[in-house]
Amino acid sequence: MENTITIKPIYNDYCDKIIDLILSIQQKEFGLAITINQQLDLLDVKTNYHAGGGNFWGAFIGDNLIGTIAMINCGHNSACIRKMFVKKEYRGKELGTAQQLLNTLLQYCSEKEITGIYLGTVHQLKAAHRFYERNGFTPIALTDLPPYFPLMVTDNMFYQLHLDKQTAL
Repeated sequence: MENTITIKPIYNDYCDKIIDLILSIQQKEFGLAITINQQLDLLDVKTNYHAGGGNFWGAFIGDNLIGTIAMINCGHNSACIRKMFVKKEYRGKELGTAQQLLNTLLQYCSEKEITGIYLGTVHQLKAAHRFYERNGFTPIALTDLPPYFPLMVTDNMFYQLHLDKQTAL
């Protein structure tokens, strides 16, 4: 199996593949009762992510989409991470897919002088929590999120990371 991973920005021409990847992980693997109707942002990644200074990246092996990560620019030198998902068979330190996706996002934030990074997740994704914490994210209460953070109704855990010139990639 070839295992060279390429990370690149993706746009609306990948919406169907993005939706298939994310819904499969959410519904089948983790049993979350979430549908595309609760994630309409995935139907137009150009408007919901790229517009306003955000981005949406895909991790590929060949032409196969194996992972995603997205960022919304919230203004105030802040960003929100969304849609970080990696197919089960491509997770782990061996390939480092999730780490490469996160590093790409953090590098982009550094280049755009974004210093406050926030994310929401659900309590079932324990491995994701450990991954974020290993990467310097700290838990934050819902009430401590900035008022411009775009909440998703399904999220029930939140994290923050503050970059500065010393910690930026």
